[in-house]
Amino acid sequence: MTDLAELRDAETPVYQPAEDSRLLATVAVDHVDADERVLEVGTGSGYVAGTVAAETGARVVGSDVNPHACEQARERGVETVRADLVTPFRDAVFDAVLFNPPYLPTDPETERDDWMERALSGGESGRAVIEPFLDAVGRVLAPDGHVFLLVSSLTGVDAVVERAAANGFSAVALRDESFPFETLTVLKLLR
Repeated sequence: MTDLAELRDAETPVYQPAEDSRLLATVAVDHVDADERVLEVGTGSGYVAGTVAAETGARVVGSDVNPHACEQARERGVETVRADLVTPFRDAVFDAVLFNPPYLPTDPETERDDWMERALSGGESGRAVIEPFLDAVGRVLAPDGHVFLLVSSLTGVDAVVERAAANGFSAVALRDESFPFETLTVLKLLR
């Protein structure tokens, strides 16, 4: 289990770009076309959404449950909606959905109820946010839409792929990046 206290920035209640953000942005830029409508769920600072929009010309909308994140993403120039996952969006509207979810396995007894905790904690399995996302994201995808999902070896990539399959998706690993304590993978999910 991860101790989130050491990862916190007390000054900013918004997840700031790190290796995972940069990896997702890089992969998305390589695979998103200018004519696509893109949603970034959990946009945080807006780094990924802003990068993808600037480098591809695609229309990118960010969403986040954290009002501070929405404000920061808007300051970055990202059109942002305060939302829990994909709840407020219409059916079949996005060509691509990007998500760098909270994925760190954490002990529920040590969690604090604050915005940074929500940005980092994936619950005991690391999949507490990933699983409801996988259950819901298919609704907002256009018929040929795809999902770019960042996952960590700490969350059990095979379990994520199995949950995606249960929701009608096939998964392809597009890029891996290894670090001393985990390997990050960007999965492309297709129906």
